[in-house]
Amino acid sequence: MPASARHQRKTFVGFVTSRMGDKSVKVTVSYRRPHARYQKVVNRQTVVHAHDEKNEAKVGDKVEVMETRPLSRLKRWRVLRVVESARTATAQAISEQDVAEAVPTKLAAAPAAAVPAEPAPAGAPSA
Repeated sequence: MPASARHQRKTFVGFVTSRMGDKSVKVTVSYRRPHARYQKVVNRQTVVHAHDEKNEAKVGDKVEVMETRPLSRLKRWRVLRVVESARTATAQAISEQDVAEAVPTKLAAAPAAAVPAEPAPAGAPSA
């Protein structure tokens, strides 16, 4: 096969929606098309199973996939590159004591609310 024919394969840019196993990802490719009869623009999506040789794509990453020969029962695409990494918050370990200090509980709030201030009688002077 000549080198120029290899570059004529279809390529898509989509988002990784699932990591199924070792070196396998599910990529969702979204596109917009007008409805056949009503001409309203409809959002559609295609899900492709792709081969990730380097195991570098994570869920939420924007990747470019290219058509390839059948690699398994479902995989007909391979990941060329990660276009943009997913934006995720960094995980921070917290202890139970930190949670107890930050979150008020019914037990902690009960003593303060259990003793209501009694109103003074109408004829008594106020302090």
